[in-house]
Amino acid sequence: MPFIPHTEADIAAMLTSIGAPSLDALFDEIPADLACGGLSGVPEGLSEMAVTRLMHGRAARDGFYSGFLGAGAYEHHIPAAVWQIVTRGEFYSAYTPYQAEASQGTLQLLYEYQTMMASLTGLDVSNASLYDGATALAEAVLMAVRANKAGVRRVLMPDTVHPRYRAVVEATVKHQSIELISVPFDKTSGLTALSALEALAGEAAAALVIPQPNFFGALEPVDALTDWAHGHGMLAIAVVNPLSLALLKAPGRWGTGTQPQGADICVGDGQPLGVPLSSGGPYFGFMTARQALVRQMPGRIVGRTVDLDGKPGFALTLQAREQHIRRSKATSNICTNQGLLVTAATIHMSLLGPEGLKNVALASHANTRALLDKLLSVPGVERVFDGPFFHEAVIRLSSPVPDVLRALRAQGILGGHDLAGDYPELAGCILICATETKTTEDLEQYRQQLDRILSRRREAPPCAYK
Repeated sequence: MPFIPHTEADIAAMLTSIGAPSLDALFDEIPADLACGGLSGVPEGLSEMAVTRLMHGRAARDGFYSGFLGAGAYEHHIPAAVWQIVTRGEFYSAYTPYQAEASQGTLQLLYEYQTMMASLTGLDVSNASLYDGATALAEAVLMAVRANKAGVRRVLMPDTVHPRYRAVVEATVKHQSIELISVPFDKTSGLTALSALEALAGEAAAALVIPQPNFFGALEPVDALTDWAHGHGMLAIAVVNPLSLALLKAPGRWGTGTQPQGADICVGDGQPLGVPLSSGGPYFGFMTARQALVRQMPGRIVGRTVDLDGKPGFALTLQAREQHIRRSKATSNICTNQGLLVTAATIHMSLLGPEGLKNVALASHANTRALLDKLLSVPGVERVFDGPFFHEAVIRLSSPVPDVLRALRAQGILGGHDLAGDYPELAGCILICATETKTTEDLEQYRQQLDRILSRRREAPPCAYK
């Protein structure tokens, strides 16, 4: 997007018009000790070519890392065409259709996005996205509580749900008299413990949250969990990696029997669908649900219709935000349409298609299996959980994890996520991830460097204390 700066004369004229002595005076409520001052590292008067060289040089100082982190944000290949199309002016400058029917292009794209997400998750209706996966789960919890006719304000939250998601949900509901009940996981499989659920069977709850795959990358017994939730009068809220749905059963079909009821609400983060890591965001959250819950959904829903002449067109079918209806009637006061990122996801899914998404998921799973096999051949590495997984797994190291990860980083490898901070019982364990972007050479380089680091620690003589 072009940037058109104001001249000093323009700025002076605007300040005079509003009666401000200077630009700084417009921000005088900010304490002086918080001001960062000028940009001392940016020389003035450089040519475009010189600035480009300077920026390339500084970017190179960050180095290049081979990442095996995962933990909710994944490095996937994004076809160049995706962001070439997204950054066209028609998409890049459009945010949200406040004058909705005048924005037919934006509405059609959102309609196509909703159709794709409903198809991917096997549910009836999708909204036009939310901030991210964590806030999408928070909205799903609020939605389940609103839908509970008995007024139950309690939700079962497994410990296998992403820790950041749980923290965001807790921050959202803690002052709304909604209780989150923790459900522990089995220490052998890394899965939600069905025995722990049975212990909670006597406590009424509005919903059970079911992650698939869970934070450890393990595949939960979603059919049994969904049946258990419905059998105890609860809604089932699915939290999924959308890429995994190219291989796994859609949440809308979870459950057993000839006509499984499936999950009632499905949420997650759309980052794996064409959105770059970009230093942690922005990403976007998605939400789909059964038709019976459509009026409890936050945000907007775009529908396809015809005009007075019978020509097809698109309109905002439902818009339950406080900008459109009375605040007391709004289903959410914080949800939004992350328009640019939803555009990228829609184009990404269109380019890859069902087979392309399936191939990416298969390659990611195969690479993680290959990585796990290689690392388990290193003395001092063992697998923690024994169940099936998607493209993340947990391993235990014989040496202190922070030291090992620091040594790997020095070799240009982001070796994984230390689990000790969120799960003290998993101290000494890391969560590893591989996607389709990793080559055999990348995996072997990780194995060699980890073997070298651990072997040096094994051979190091014990410290002598006086």
